[in-house]
Amino acid sequence: MNRINLITLGVKNIKESLKFYRNIGFEASVTGGEENPVIVFFNNEGSKLELFPIEELAKDINEENPPELSRGGFTGITLAYNAKSENEVDEIIHNVREVGANVVKEPQKLSWGGYGGYFIDPDGYYWEVAYGSFWEFDDSNMLIIKE
Repeated sequence: MNRINLITLGVKNIKESLKFYRNIGFEASVTGGEENPVIVFFNNEGSKLELFPIEELAKDINEENPPELSRGGFTGITLAYNAKSENEVDEIIHNVREVGANVVKEPQKLSWGGYGGYFIDPDGYYWEVAYGSFWEFDDSNMLIIKE
């Protein structure tokens, strides 16, 4: 295994989350229709992001004994958007704030030499938006990490 094809977010209100992610620029394929979405796949470059009702996601893991749902708080998982400039970081943070995201770390110089900030989506998932002057991207806009 050397690939991640899907990142699935278990969401409390799939319709609200679909609206949020569309408002910050994601294009979506929706199963079940706009008024009653069952599952959502975002057509982004690189790996896919998926929304799925959190109760159904827990049942998908184990229908008879689903894992206990988190009562909020930090789960230890973050998602990241790697920008190509400091200005892009600022623009993304501005745009997500405009559509209701909670910005928890304003864009700033970071200890490792980069620039970035964090926001939280409607379901409490933390997103980092960061830029590093030494980053490169391939033709699919996937981040290239060089040692």
